[in-house]
Amino acid sequence: MSIAPNPAALLEARQADMLPAVEQELQACVAAAEGHGLAEYAHMLAYHMGWEGEGAGPKAQGKRVRPLLVLLSAAAAGGAWQAALPASAAVELIHNFSLIHDDIQDDSPLRRGRKTLWTMVGVAQAINAGDALFALAHLALQRLAGRVPAEQALAAHHILPQASLTLTQGQYLDLSYEGRSDLTPADYWPMIGGKTAALLAACTELGALLGGASADRRACYRQFGEQLGLAFQVYDDYLGIWGDAALTGKSAESDLLAGKKSLPVLYALEQHGAFAERWAQGPLTAEDLPGMTLQLEVEGAREYIQREADRLTEAALTALSEAGPEAEAGAALEELARRLIARQA
Repeated sequence: MSIAPNPAALLEARQADMLPAVEQELQACVAAAEGHGLAEYAHMLAYHMGWEGEGAGPKAQGKRVRPLLVLLSAAAAGGAWQAALPASAAVELIHNFSLIHDDIQDDSPLRRGRKTLWTMVGVAQAINAGDALFALAHLALQRLAGRVPAEQALAAHHILPQASLTLTQGQYLDLSYEGRSDLTPADYWPMIGGKTAALLAACTELGALLGGASADRRACYRQFGEQLGLAFQVYDDYLGIWGDAALTGKSAESDLLAGKKSLPVLYALEQHGAFAERWAQGPLTAEDLPGMTLQLEVEGAREYIQREADRLTEAALTALSEAGPEAEAGAALEELARRLIARQA
């Protein structure tokens, strides 16, 4: 009797096929930005994408989670994942556009363990590089022509711009929250719904669309991606305080020092305890961090965050099950989702 492959083995096998194809598609899309006198411009894009410069390689490129979500969703919906490659590149380019701008807005010196683009070329050129990736993302969708039915390609051209708009709305809320002192956990969810969940929802919906899923099944895949995105950001907030800086590539203290109103902070502020009292007195210092981190735990913030991440993960996996995915691709997709929430970086 044959033994079915375990989910980890299924995911690793799919990644081995998909990730090189994603990288090839991304490089083909970014090559459209090359031209006479644009060598340094092209290098900026290649540097941020992790292909060139000091520290270039797999770690600098990131995990390419979003392209994998597109391709695995397409396969789970019963389609050929290769046809969805342009959409997988498009979402990764949108993601990287947002990272360049986020790094500038957050004054972040490091991304994936190396210097952020703006610290090397200046704010103005980094903004331009981010804009280039945004434009290239939408051009990438044109590569769907001839690979999928025209109506699917047209629908993809609607999904990605809407996700891009929602992404900027979430970023607006995030930035606007910096100067407010009246926020509660209820304010957090629409912000991360735009900032993080919208693009992951677009990934799984695009994959399902290009895999030939019905409208009802597409809705389930979208719900899967949205709930996964919420869980992903909640856990990112967890890592922003309790993560290992050597693994995350950024200081685990940065969220508290920056005064970021992440979910653990908003939860603790609502408790009106010692954490809220010190927070109201002004920016934290490095000397405050050990005690304030401990106070978050004492007031239940760490347990609350873990509970919320578990709740959202379960909602995501329920939606995936309701989508009726193809067995092996669905198992690989579920394994990827579980890894995203259990990650250390």
